[in-house]
Amino acid sequence: MGDIEAPEPTRPRQTVLQSVLPSREFATSRKGMLLVAEAVLSFVSFVCFAAATAAAFVTVPLLEFLAALFLLFAYSTKFNERFKGFLWPLMDFMRCVTASIIFFIVSIIAVSKYSDGASKAAGVFGFFATIAFALDFYLIFNELANFLKEGGNSNVEPTRQQEEFSDSDSD
Repeated sequence: MGDIEAPEPTRPRQTVLQSVLPSREFATSRKGMLLVAEAVLSFVSFVCFAAATAAAFVTVPLLEFLAALFLLFAYSTKFNERFKGFLWPLMDFMRCVTASIIFFIVSIIAVSKYSDGASKAAGVFGFFATIAFALDFYLIFNELANFLKEGGNSNVEPTRQQEEFSDSDSD
């Protein structure tokens, strides 16, 4: 009866929802805001296509929504740092390039070929998604180009085979 246990030190309790949502610092970063915008615009476009007569195009925004959600989760939980075998920036770049091209084509078709309001709305949100994806791949490209300009591989000397097949006229 005389033994009173000391209370455990208080630490912030994290709910299940908070462990799934991105951290505030990542969500307010430029990459985080772009991924959130891509996910939201893809989801809204998906819902509009699902309600439209152009329902054949529902796959594009659904896949892009899931890909943006996965990368949002991966970057916010630093999942990408645990798997060094993947080229995350290149994978993200290719996702953004293909998404912007496909969203642009699908949006043009939805706006020009179909006359119902849901198809037109899906096309408009698709155009906004195209802009978000294009901005993302532009920024990724600039980061990769700056990394290579600064000599990202400057510690690696060219191999003998690369020197033999060079196009220089100094031989």
